Order: sequence, then structure tokens, then C-alpha cells
Amino acid sequence: MKFTVEHLDNLVIFTLKNQRISSDLSSDLKTQLLILSQPDIRALVLDLSAVEYVDSSALGAFLLSHRQLKEYDIPVIFVGLQEVVLKLLQISHIDHLFKFCDNIEDVINHFK
Repeated sequence: MKFTVEHLDNLVIFTLKNQRISSDLSSDLKTQLLILSQPDIRALVLDLSAVEYVDSSALGAFLLSHRQLKEYDIPVIFVGLQEVVLKLLQISHIDHLFKFCDNIEDVINHFK
């Protein structure tokens, strides 16, 4: 799995570089998201601009982050979602658990 992690003003920005996130990568994704989902951050930002497809195992990894952070009222924010990925979140009825922004700059401005 290809990704970068940036820490900016206590925001954790996790940028996935793979076009497809499916079961072969979901274990690595879960591990990385668990490491990043700590109670001392302001938000976990998932930049999926490069991601064209996710399967249910990737959705499980996203839900795991949400569960880790919700008791601390720390949002998981998706940035740059492709229409196909957004539709899967909506069809799975989990889109209401997350926040969505068009770009990283909007997230940073929101938290200033």
C-alpha cells in the first residue's frame, strides 16, 4: 500500500496513493489507521483523491477509525472522494458517520 502521512496543526492527513483498495490491502490500511487514530489529534483526514475503487474491507477500515475516535468527538474527514467511492459509502448507509470536504485547504481553514 502506498500512502503518506502529514501532521499539520494536530490534524493527521493520511493520503492514499493506490487507485484500488481491496481485501489485499485492507489489513495494512487498518493497521495504519489504528496507529493514527489517537485521542490527541483534532481530526483524521483521509485524502482519497487518487482512489478510484474501494471494497467492503476498506469500508471496514474506515469504520474502525470512526469507532476509535468517536468517543473523543474527533472527526474522520474524507477529502477528494471520487463519485464511485462516495456512492459505496451511501449505499452502505455509513456516509452520515463521516465528514466530507473538497480539499485539504478547506479542512485546514475549518480548524483555524
